[in-house]
Amino acid sequence: MFQGASSLSLDAKGRLSVPTRHRDVLSATAGGQITITKHPHGCLMIFPRGEWEKFRERIAALPMSAQWWKRIFLGNAMDADMDASGRVLISPELRTAAGLSKDAVLLGMGNHFELWDAATYAAQEAEAMQGEMPDVFKDFSF
Repeated sequence: MFQGASSLSLDAKGRLSVPTRHRDVLSATAGGQITITKHPHGCLMIFPRGEWEKFRERIAALPMSAQWWKRIFLGNAMDADMDASGRVLISPELRTAAGLSKDAVLLGMGNHFELWDAATYAAQEAEAMQGEMPDVFKDFSF
């Protein structure tokens, strides 16, 4: 399970240095192989390859009425491998799609990660914190 937030910088080539605590797990469970795709909220999703394959099967099984979502998730998916230094190249197409600049935030979301442009994430988080919590949290005890 991946959790926690990491502030990161993409280098000039668009490479992301995976934090050590996640790098070790990705190496052990997926041989450093990941898949990156678009997320409908404006970030990228990064899956260890095995988790991606489960997600891909679920998306591929959706009916034709979800064809555009299949295109978004599957049509934009790109496989990548961590290099010996624990870096992953984020393709220019995916960097542009997520509006990624140099500063980024990597969020552990259980079985995958979200990769956000730092300014975009901060703005969306601030907006969410100003709104009301969704109904699913009404009976949730903190």
